Amino acid sequence: MTDNNYYTALLAERSAVPTLKCGHCHSIIPRARIFRNQGENKQDYNCGVLALCSADDCGAVNCCDQALSQIDNPERLFDIAC
Repeated sequence: MTDNNYYTALLAERSAVPTLKCGHCHSIIPRARIFRNQGENKQDYNCGVLALCSADDCGAVNCCDQALSQIDNPERLFDIAC
C-alpha cells in the first residue's frame, strides 16, 4: 500500500490481452472499473488512471499509471475500457 491509501495495479505477465491486476489481492480488474482520474470522476489521489478492485473481499483503489506505462499503447487499452 502507498502512503496515499491506494495500491499500485499490476500488469499481468504473459497475457495475450493487456490485463491489470489489483495490487492488494492480485484479482483481475475488469475494464469497466478503470477510469481516468479527472473531471467529474476526480478523486483525491495523485494518479492519472484509477481502478476499483471488484473482488468481494477487497474493493481496493488502485493506481494504474505504472502498469499502463508498460503497455506499448496504454491509450488504446483505456479506449477499449471505456
